[in-house]
Amino acid sequence: MRPRVALVEATSENCFGGGRHLDALLEVRREHAVSLHGVGLSIGSTDPLDERHLVRLAALVERVEPALVSDHLCWSSVGGIYANDLLPLPYTEEALAHVAERVERVQERLGRRILVENVSSYLEYSASEMSECEFLAALAQRAGCGVLLDVNNVYVSAANHGFDARTYLHAIAPESVHEVHLAGYSVNLVRRDDGSDAQILIDTHSRPVSEPVWQLYRDAIRLLGPKPTIVEWDADLPPLAGLVAEADKAERWLREAHAPNDASG
Repeated sequence: MRPRVALVEATSENCFGGGRHLDALLEVRREHAVSLHGVGLSIGSTDPLDERHLVRLAALVERVEPALVSDHLCWSSVGGIYANDLLPLPYTEEALAHVAERVERVQERLGRRILVENVSSYLEYSASEMSECEFLAALAQRAGCGVLLDVNNVYVSAANHGFDARTYLHAIAPESVHEVHLAGYSVNLVRRDDGSDAQILIDTHSRPVSEPVWQLYRDAIRLLGPKPTIVEWDADLPPLAGLVAEADKAERWLREAHAPNDASG
C-alpha cells in the first residue's frame, strides 16, 4: 500500500540525465504533486549562471510540470570549481542586488517563480550589513521569488550563531513562503582557538526531527499559515514507515494549528 502523502520532493539534478530517477519521478507525478528542489544552481556565485544547467532544469520543469521549483540561497562554485557544499553569502546590499538579478534571470528562463531556501550555516561574514532573515525577505520582495523556509536550518543557524529563531520567523512575509522544510540535525564538538570545546549543530538530514525544531515549526505555521511541508531525510534512512510517521506528524501539527476554534457554549 502506498503512503498517503500530498507532496513529494525530488532533487532536480538527479533527474537531469533521465534513467530510473526520472522514470520514478514521472511515476510519482501521476498520483502526487511534485516539488523540484535543486542543489546546483549556485545562485549566489560570481561565476556566470551555468547555461547547461538552466537548459536541463527548464526541460525537466516542462516535462514534470511540478507544483514548486526551488534552490538554495548560497554559492557553491567559484572560478568553475565546485565546493560540493551550500555555502552562505555575505549579507550586503551588493550581494542582494547580485542575487536578485540572477534570480530574475532564472525565473524569466523558466517562465515561472522559483522559491529560494535559507541554508544552515557554520560561519558568518564580518562584512555583512544585515541579518540573513532581512536579506531573504528583501530578496523575495525585490526579485519576486518565493521563500522555501527551512525551519531546521533556522534552528541550526540560530544555535550556531546566537540569534533568536523566532525573530527570524517574524521577519519573513507570510505570503512569500510557499513551502517549508523539516529535518534532523547532529550535534558535534569543535575545538576553539583557546583549546576549549564548543558545540555546533550540523544539518545532516540523518535522524528524526528534534523536539525544539517541531516547536519552532508549530510557531512558524501559526505565524505564517499552513504551508506545504517536506521532511528531508537523506542518510541513515529508517524503514518507510518511519519516514511516513514524520510526515504524518507534520500533517497533524498543520491541522491542529489551523483547526477552527470551538465556538460551542
